[in-house]
Amino acid sequence: MKRRDFLAVSIGTAIVSGFPAIIGKAKPREFPPLPYAEDALAPVIGAQTVNIHYNKHHKGYFEPVNKLTAGTPLAEASLEEIIMKTFKDKANLNSPSLFNMAAQVWNHTFYWNSMRANGGGKPSGKLLDKINESFGDFDKFKKAFADASVTTFGTGWSWLVADKKGKLSVIKTEDAETPLTMKLKPLLTIDVWEHAYYLDYQNRRAAYVDAVIDKLLNWEFAAQNLG
Repeated sequence: MKRRDFLAVSIGTAIVSGFPAIIGKAKPREFPPLPYAEDALAPVIGAQTVNIHYNKHHKGYFEPVNKLTAGTPLAEASLEEIIMKTFKDKANLNSPSLFNMAAQVWNHTFYWNSMRANGGGKPSGKLLDKINESFGDFDKFKKAFADASVTTFGTGWSWLVADKKGKLSVIKTEDAETPLTMKLKPLLTIDVWEHAYYLDYQNRRAAYVDAVIDKLLNWEFAAQNLG
């Protein structure tokens, strides 16, 4: 899937438009390919970590989505619609299991695209202006992003997000939770589940987070999501 396919689109009449869309609108939904080779992020994140994370964990969330929606009103729904229609309605269609599976597919696909080889550094233009305006300066943003990533208890995600007015903030979510359900536009994410870093960093989550921020963040992707 090309990076431009991740630009914001409308995802339903009951949902605020502008979220980055990750999966095509209709079935058959295809498992989204990595945007780079498995060894592209090395040595920050090794090929073995990417292989296991992508082919076992990510794919393991993907496969149940089509099975759980087959023969239901959500069979032709976009992944974003599934997330938005199941995150509150506990009586709806295998929810919350379907929500967990769909949200984890979305979060993981977003995570892969939040990184690139030879990434990191500073953004430029409108995005940097928004960061300076929202956080004070870029270093304060980095500290906020790192702190959110390191202090997430157990499993979860840290996110750079924009609200409806364009103000940026850093948030963290637990398990499969996603900013989509908060009507926030995600720009970047860091996966802080242990399987994202344990082979490369063991229990040193902070070292993993710092390396991702400094060397892998995909600021082009973030700028496209900001719009």
